[in-house]
Amino acid sequence: QTIASAAARGQLTYYELLEQQAHLRMIRDVASLDDVWTQWSTGDQDRAPIGIILSMEGADPIVQIDQVEWWWQQGLRTACLAHYGPSAYAMGTGGDGPLTAQGRELVKAFDRVGVILDLVHTADTALAEALDSYGGPVFVSHGNCRALVEHDRQFSDAQIRRVAQRQGVFGVVLDCWMLDSSFKADDAKKSSVPLSTLADHIDHICQVTGAVAHVGIGSDLDGGFGTEETPTELDTIADLQKLAPLLASRGYSDGDIDRIFHGNWLAFFRNALPK
Repeated sequence: QTIASAAARGQLTYYELLEQQAHLRMIRDVASLDDVWTQWSTGDQDRAPIGIILSMEGADPIVQIDQVEWWWQQGLRTACLAHYGPSAYAMGTGGDGPLTAQGRELVKAFDRVGVILDLVHTADTALAEALDSYGGPVFVSHGNCRALVEHDRQFSDAQIRRVAQRQGVFGVVLDCWMLDSSFKADDAKKSSVPLSTLADHIDHICQVTGAVAHVGIGSDLDGGFGTEETPTELDTIADLQKLAPLLASRGYSDGDIDRIFHGNWLAFFRNALPK
C-alpha cells in the first residue's frame, strides 16, 4: 500500500502540473463540470482543456481510513475498492469474497465525505455488501454484461438492475474478450470482433433496465491493450462515432444515442458531484 500510495501521489502531481499548464481542468463539482462542458460544446475545442474527474482504480493508495478526507481535498471524486485479486479493502476480479473490516470502514468514509463509489472490479459478495452499506451514488466506470460473456469481471442482470435502481450508469468496455466469448488473444495485429458486439452489450443493459438512462461509454482504451484487442472497425478513438449508426439501425433515436455517448454521464455526475 505504501508503494501504491507513492505512485498515486506522483500521478496526482502530474495532473496538477498539467492543470497549471492549462492542458486539463480537474472537475471537482457541478460548476466545473458545466464550465468544461460549455467550453467543449460551444467554444473553441482546440483551446478547451480536457476535463477530468479524478478517480482511483483500486483503493490501496488510501493507506489509512483518515486519509480519505485528504484525497477528497486533492480532488478525488470516485474510487473503486479493488482491482485484480484482493486489496486491503475487498476482493477484486478473479475471486469472490466480502469486504474486509477495513473495507467496511472505507465505504462508510466514502459515504460520509462524498467519494462516489465505482463498483467496477468488485467481487460479487463484496459488491452486494457495498451496495447495502453505502448510501451515496454508485456507478460502473467500465464493465459489460455477464449474460453475454460469462466472467466474474462482468455484471449479472441482477447486479445491473440493482445499480440502475440507484440511478447508476454502466460504461461499456471495448476490450474484445469482454465483448465476445469466442475471442482468443493471440499474436494477430488486428482482432476480428465487430463493433456491433459493443452495441449488443449496450442494448442488453437497456433491455434489462427498461430504459436508455443507465448506459454510457467506458471504453478502457487506455487499459494496456491496442488494436489487437479492440473491435475491428476501431483504429483511433475518433472511430467510436461508428457506433452511432449501429445503434440507429436497432431503433435508437438521435436523442437516445446522445444519451449513450455523453448525456447519461453528464446527468449522473451533475447529480453525484458537489453542488
